[in-house]
Amino acid sequence: MRVRSESVALRQLSAEGDIPPTKPRSERLKALATEEFDLLIIGGGVTGAGSARDAVLRGLKVALVEREDFASGTSSRSSRLIHGGLRYLEHGHLGLVFESSIERRRLLQLAPHLVRPLAFVWPVYAGARVPRWKLNAGLMLYDALSLFRNVKGYQRLNREQLHQSEPGLRTDGLKGGARYYDAATDDARLTLANALGASESGAVVLNHASVQRLDVVDGKARGAIVVDHLTGQQLTVRARAIVNATGPWSDEIRKLDAPGGNAHAVRGSKGVHVAVPRKRLGNHDALTLLSPKDGRVMFVLPADDFTIIGTTETSTRAHPAEVRASETDVAYLLESANAFFPEAHLTREDVVSAWAGIRPLSASGYHGTTDAGSASREHHIDLSPTGVLAISGGKLTTYRVMARDVVDAVEKHLGQPRRKAPTESLPLPGGDIPDLNAELAAARDVVGDAATATHLVRAYGSRWRRVWALTREDASLARPLAPGLPYRAAEAVWGVTHELVHTLSDLLIRRLKVAFETRDLGRGAAQVAAEVMAPRLGWDEAETRRQLDTYASDALRIFGIDSAES
Repeated sequence: MRVRSESVALRQLSAEGDIPPTKPRSERLKALATEEFDLLIIGGGVTGAGSARDAVLRGLKVALVEREDFASGTSSRSSRLIHGGLRYLEHGHLGLVFESSIERRRLLQLAPHLVRPLAFVWPVYAGARVPRWKLNAGLMLYDALSLFRNVKGYQRLNREQLHQSEPGLRTDGLKGGARYYDAATDDARLTLANALGASESGAVVLNHASVQRLDVVDGKARGAIVVDHLTGQQLTVRARAIVNATGPWSDEIRKLDAPGGNAHAVRGSKGVHVAVPRKRLGNHDALTLLSPKDGRVMFVLPADDFTIIGTTETSTRAHPAEVRASETDVAYLLESANAFFPEAHLTREDVVSAWAGIRPLSASGYHGTTDAGSASREHHIDLSPTGVLAISGGKLTTYRVMARDVVDAVEKHLGQPRRKAPTESLPLPGGDIPDLNAELAAARDVVGDAATATHLVRAYGSRWRRVWALTREDASLARPLAPGLPYRAAEAVWGVTHELVHTLSDLLIRRLKVAFETRDLGRGAAQVAAEVMAPRLGWDEAETRRQLDTYASDALRIFGIDSAES
């Protein structure tokens, strides 16, 4: 039996107060096929989702289609940081650091549940490429470029202070260092919040639907032929303007726009991260380190019970859908971390998960060099002969600025006066929280389990009560999806009804971090989730088995580790 729309779930779930369920997929497909839009956005990463929200808030009629799922590419495989880009100072990208610092502060206000302050310690050792004086000068400039409005100003640390802060660090050759502040985020849920915000404001958003070809009339793109992967339905979406926001896939859309062309506007930079149990390193805060292997900047990041070590940065020709970590990548990260935490003795067996993403850097950002690390993260927008706008480059932190610039270009292309969207002041869905600490305390009182309460608030913000209320209607929904993790079965229901979840991978890899935090990559949790999702999505026994097999394949595709460099 094929996947049916979520209408089954909408009938079964009781009313959710002032947070309406998402429209059934059948209604969204009908709207795409029958209505004419001002703007069609191809790509549901953070840039595409952010652009859809910006555009619909300006009054444009917007459609967004995504081949897999929101944030299924680069936007769910990052370092999970909202940061000014301290390391970009070394390459002279002052404008980008200034812009990023402003956006960091803004996102801390607009999505306090998803973006939270994070302290970093940067140790300096004898003979380091960045000595203490240079680090202090850089951090002083870093704070200045944020107009001294960061969470806190940087602090110089002597050897003793630094050792006290991070006792697991190697002390041999340690000269001191500094503490500074950036922010952490859930990259996939930040993307989802933008997609939901767009949908709730009137945009038609559809995941698991890909553009097969562009509809070109008299030399101008007037829409696209889209295939829905869940039903096989093919439809034509009509739009006055089209934006290609597919990140590392953008050259593929460019080739649809100019068949036979040789589009290479994007050069992929591969970044790999690994997750290990946090107790193995024992880090208190985040750390910025210079790898002893090649001197490049890398991070050790706290993620609840786990530590994320990353990232590599190498040019790659790997296809974005198939890029994975290699054994060489993993060894590089573990050896680098072990050099700073000598008692950790991390081995391959400590790796809970490893993943890779492709940063879609603009080819023009390399400025004649082949070094991905020094390539500019600034974004670039171009207009094709058929009128398709494409955006490349950029970074997670500045997605809102990228979205603003894209929609500015759309309005110019349409000959409309430029309007201003309220995205710089309107909270993202769930972000209307006056006091995050008070919200966390309230959740702990209601839920009773501190880890689950913290997760619910961080994931859903002010909407956490609606999610937890499902457990009162059905006590079985309070059971964990995976032992030892704070994710509950109720989140599978909420995902289907309110967060555009259609597959197990949507839920366990992107809405939640189950696959990142379990050694079986979420396969056990998939069994529990399937029991909850099947009746709500109309899966029979055969379809449920197919969904479980597909999930296992997805998990291996994303988290498998290649034996050789790809």
